[in-house]
Amino acid sequence: MLKFHNFCFIIAILAAFSFIPILYKCQLSSNCYSFQKPEIDLLTFPSSWNLLYFPSDPPPLTLKIALFVKKWPQRSHAGELERHALTLHLALAKRGHQVHIFTTSSPNTSIPNLVFHLSEPTVGGYLNQTVVWSQFRTQNSTGTPFDIVHTESVGLMHAQAKDVTNLAVTWHGIAYESIHSDIIQELLREPEEQQAAMVTKKIMRVVEEVRFFPRYSHHVATSDHAGDILKRIYMIPEERVHIILNGVDEAIFRPELSLGNELKHELGIPQNGSLILGMSGRLVKDKGHPLIFQALKEIFMENNRFQQSVVLVIAGDGPWGARYKDLGANILVLGPLGRADLAKFYNAIDIFVHPTFRGQGLDQTPLEAILSGKPVMATRVASLTGSVIVGPELGYTFSPTVESLKKTLYRVWNDGKVVLEKKGKAARQRGLKLFTATKMTAAYERLFLCMSKEAYCKYPNQFY
Repeated sequence: MLKFHNFCFIIAILAAFSFIPILYKCQLSSNCYSFQKPEIDLLTFPSSWNLLYFPSDPPPLTLKIALFVKKWPQRSHAGELERHALTLHLALAKRGHQVHIFTTSSPNTSIPNLVFHLSEPTVGGYLNQTVVWSQFRTQNSTGTPFDIVHTESVGLMHAQAKDVTNLAVTWHGIAYESIHSDIIQELLREPEEQQAAMVTKKIMRVVEEVRFFPRYSHHVATSDHAGDILKRIYMIPEERVHIILNGVDEAIFRPELSLGNELKHELGIPQNGSLILGMSGRLVKDKGHPLIFQALKEIFMENNRFQQSVVLVIAGDGPWGARYKDLGANILVLGPLGRADLAKFYNAIDIFVHPTFRGQGLDQTPLEAILSGKPVMATRVASLTGSVIVGPELGYTFSPTVESLKKTLYRVWNDGKVVLEKKGKAARQRGLKLFTATKMTAAYERLFLCMSKEAYCKYPNQFY
C-alpha cells in the first residue's frame, strides 16, 4: 500500500511538471488565448472574429452609422469592395441600424434604414473629399451624431479621418500585398512587353501607407495575412487591428442541384458527362487570365482526351473574354451575371478556378463557390492559402507558372467528380463557420458596438 501511495505521489509530481511547458507555450502562442483568461478582450483578440460566436438576438443598441464608399454597386457590375459594402450594410440595416451612405450612386429603389448622400466623383473616380466631408458634418450635427464611421478602404481619406475617433477602415488591399502580384507579372512578362517601373514606386507607396495608416482609429483586415502585415510591417498597435474575413450571402450561394441542371440545359452541357471548370470576375491580366489561357492552350494541344472531356464556363467580362473563344467550342463565356444567375453558375460547375495574380484583400468569388459546395483551385497567394484553402482536403493550390497550373489541372481531371464533390462538401462545412454574410455582419456589428461602448468589448470565454 505504501509503495502504491509513493507511486501515485510520483505520478502527481510528474503531471504537475509536465503541465509547466504547456503553460509556457500558452504564454508564447495565441492558441491558448482563451485558456488563460475568463473573458476575452475583443480589441486584442489576435485571430479572425469569424471564429467567435455572436448571438443572433436583436442588437442591444441600434447604431447610427456613416459609410464612405466611392461607388455603390449597380446590378452585375460591381467589384469586390462594392459587393462587400452592399452585403454588409444591407445586413446591418436589416438588423435595425441606420446607415447613411456617402457615395456617388444609389439604387433605384428605397431600402429601409439606408439613407444615401450623393456627390459627383472626381476625375479619378474617387469621392470628392470636400463635398462628402461637408455632407457628413451637416448630418453629424443634425439630430443624433453618428455612433460609428466606416470607410471602405480610402473612401474617406486620412486627412479627414485623422480626427475621427469612432472610425473603422476596412482594407481591401494594401500596397505591401501588391508587391507579390508585381513580382508574378514581371516573371510572366513577354520579352516584347514594356517593363513596369514598379519596385521603387511600390516600395515608396508602402512607406507612404505606413506613415498615414495610423491616422485611422481602427483597422479591419479581410484576411489573416493582411492582419499580420498591418501589425508587423505597418506597426499598427494590435488593439487597433481586427481580422474579419469577408462573407457572402449564404441564402443565395448554397448547393441547389436543380439550379445547376437548369444552366447546363440552357448551355447544352450533358448532365453527367463533362468535367466542368468555372471562372468568374473581371477578365483582365492581373486576375491571371493570360496564365490559364496558355495552360489550357498547351493541354489541348497535347491531350485530345482532356480537351474533349472538359468544359470551361466563364462568368464575367473584360478583354480576355473574346480570346477564350479561340480555344474551342468547349469554352463558354457568359458575360457578367447577377447574383441569382451566379448561383446557377456555381451549382453547374465541378470546381472553381481562381488563377489571380492579386494577393490583396480576400476575393469573394472563391467564397461564393465554397458556400455553393464547390472546391477551389487557386494561385498560392497568402490571403488564400492563409484563410481559405488551408489544406488539400479543401481544394488545390498552384504556383503562378504555366507548368504548375497545368500539373494541377491534370490532377483535378484525374481526381474526377467524386473526389471533387468530397472536397466541395468539406470546404462548404468550413465555409459555413467562417465565410457567411451572417458571420461577417455579426463580427462587424460587435466591433461597432465595442467601439461605441467599452462593455461590449468583453467576450465570455465559454463561447470560444
